Amino acid sequence: METIMGFSKLVSLLLIFHLLNPTAVFSSSLSSSKSNGLSEIPKKFLDFAERKEFVDWMVGIRRKIHENPELGYEEFETSKLIRSELDKLGIPYNYPVSVTGVVGFVGTGKPPFVALRADMDALPIQEEVDWEHRSKIPGKMHACGHDAHVSMTLGAAKILKEHVEELKGTVVLVFQPAEEGGGGAKKMLDEGVLDNVDAIFGLHVTHENTIGTVASKPGPLLAGSGFFTAVITGRGGHAALPQHSTDPILAASNVIVSLQHLVSREADPLDSQVVTVAKFQGGSAFNVIPDSVTIGGTFRAFSKASLIQLKQRIEEVIKGQAAVQRCNATVDFHDKPVPTFPPTVNDNDLHEHFLNVAGDMLGNDKVKDMKPLMGSEDFAFYQEAIPGYFYFLGMQDENSPKLGSVHTPHFTINEDVLPYGAALHASLATTHLLKAEPKPRSTEGNLHDEL
Repeated sequence: METIMGFSKLVSLLLIFHLLNPTAVFSSSLSSSKSNGLSEIPKKFLDFAERKEFVDWMVGIRRKIHENPELGYEEFETSKLIRSELDKLGIPYNYPVSVTGVVGFVGTGKPPFVALRADMDALPIQEEVDWEHRSKIPGKMHACGHDAHVSMTLGAAKILKEHVEELKGTVVLVFQPAEEGGGGAKKMLDEGVLDNVDAIFGLHVTHENTIGTVASKPGPLLAGSGFFTAVITGRGGHAALPQHSTDPILAASNVIVSLQHLVSREADPLDSQVVTVAKFQGGSAFNVIPDSVTIGGTFRAFSKASLIQLKQRIEEVIKGQAAVQRCNATVDFHDKPVPTFPPTVNDNDLHEHFLNVAGDMLGNDKVKDMKPLMGSEDFAFYQEAIPGYFYFLGMQDENSPKLGSVHTPHFTINEDVLPYGAALHASLATTHLLKAEPKPRSTEGNLHDEL
């Protein structure tokens, strides 16, 4: 009886201790995490990336790429620069992949495999930023930060190579063409660059968040998107005699208004969707009704089912409303050879991994939870095939003027962001490999045990 009473007192004391000290409940798991050394890697890699000679090297690469922007599937000089740097680092690679793509390998050359992705293409925009290293190619500009993404991923490659003895597997470096609407990710995926890869990480710089911070979320992060063009055909004539014509401008106007009802009256209010008509071309005179009108736009949603539904209803509405006005309509969704972009959906387990790594490097207060955005990313094609994680890297200096927005002639990069991206990418890959458990691998298809 005394033994039983003694045990009861002990249990009570333990319960009181845990209530007063809740963190003690997790002490064993935390100490285990600390003891395996994973928490030390991110800070060590950031210290390495912040060395002056290392930063200067990345800045130089970024500026060379920025001065010579190349559009999707035209990134031949960018690809050449990447291969030159990989050669200097002693990192093997495959080239060409999907026209201009490069795929490098750092580590043991054996499983497990984890991938890092960098997009290479520029935009058809005339740069209006007046600085020493502005674009030398008229009408082309790195207005979305892909030049920084490439330099940071090369930076990650250099960190990984310098610490190759810590890699318990292989990091696959995916330098991808044609992210800006060209579906480069889908093309590279179809060529097998992720065969045998267990996870992939991607990043994007943002002027919205302060430097030294990162932002992301689990689940749907960016919307899936598609595009459409419709030609509405009637019968032209004199504007003073509309009864002798079949007016395609009136039909197109009804189409545009009706398309807005797809979101306001057919979509679940809790399922965010967008249908935008951004193109309207028809007629060339004040007093002539044209024979045809062309409209075009985009549709976006956070689920593939919603995208399919929108696509079906857009075609039905355009053709139906045109018929009401005695016109005909054809609709092109531009899904050949690149299909509709799926939503960018972050893997839940990789989100936890990201929180741990970014928190260890930057501090938990610098890791922000972000709201979903209606923009889209072809990184989503990778995530349909394997677990993937996409995050945003802040680069706004609070003591400096506001940076220009992406996809504008005034977009600028705060080059102080480069060490953060390089170190984060390298840390995410290295720690993921160290935590990975060996998995049985299929002998069927194109899978392989070594690269």
